[in-house]
Amino acid sequence: MPKQLISVIVPLYNEEEVIGESYRRLSAVLASLEEDYELLFVNDGSRDRTFELARAIVEKDPRVALIDFSRNFGHQMAVSAGLMQARGDAVVIIDADLQDPPELIPKMVEMWHGGAEVVYGKRVSRKGESAFKKLTAFCYYRVLDALSGWKIPKDTGDFRLMDRKVADALRAMPEHNRFLRGMVSWVGFRQVPLEFERQERFAGETKYPLKKMLKLAADGIFSFSGKPFGVMRVLGGLLLLAGLLLVLTLLIAQAMWGGVEGWAYVLGTLLALGGLNLLALGVCGVYFERMYDELKGRPLYVVRQVLRAPADGERP
Repeated sequence: MPKQLISVIVPLYNEEEVIGESYRRLSAVLASLEEDYELLFVNDGSRDRTFELARAIVEKDPRVALIDFSRNFGHQMAVSAGLMQARGDAVVIIDADLQDPPELIPKMVEMWHGGAEVVYGKRVSRKGESAFKKLTAFCYYRVLDALSGWKIPKDTGDFRLMDRKVADALRAMPEHNRFLRGMVSWVGFRQVPLEFERQERFAGETKYPLKKMLKLAADGIFSFSGKPFGVMRVLGGLLLLAGLLLVLTLLIAQAMWGGVEGWAYVLGTLLALGGLNLLALGVCGVYFERMYDELKGRPLYVVRQVLRAPADGERP
């Protein structure tokens, strides 16, 4: 049976402290496979020495390629750029911080050979993370599961192996507000979990602070569910009912004890209907903004250069 090609995508953003160790462990693991491989670094507008260090690796290892963005476009775009360049029969996505152990890749490949078309890493524990991060992650995945129109596995990130068919399906999806783990769930195919303990970050600091986590959470909810509209309808009905009950209570109070001013009726009604309108407009605005992003038709990202060893027969 001929060897197959495994592509490994590693997004990079200010990873000068970890890229050397990440490359060492990844190349050791991939060299142990009975397959060919390519390692795709995607420099997402790093402001430190990440690009120089990655370029040095490319210059000494012909199995490594470097995709360099013109600026920072975000983690999901970096992974998407890697998918566009990946040539493998299977594609692995893994971050450079080594929280997701590269040593699990051979098991993923084994499960792929066994018939799985997507093998996704499922975290059973999260070492080195604060109680706040663990709590918010736990709550987020449950809320996403309740709101999403598609079954997205809980406690998973982007660490996964995908068959070429799955990668091609993702490449055909040009949406701008990308939530890749949801997109992978949406395309279907045979998907199986691989449970593991998430490790502490090898060095440096997280590239997903609270602001970016909230953005990713919004992408997951609004890209894969229209249920917020339904929530607004229910909430609107409750607010309207509360306003009517308030007005009824005021009428009863007026009849029994008197002295209720007319402005109280107006205030109760305005509070209920005003809150309803603002909430509904806010939810609609999020969807309209996303429609606007798609209608502009801009590229998902801009690549400054791609550094890759020439294939056989190509000019250097």
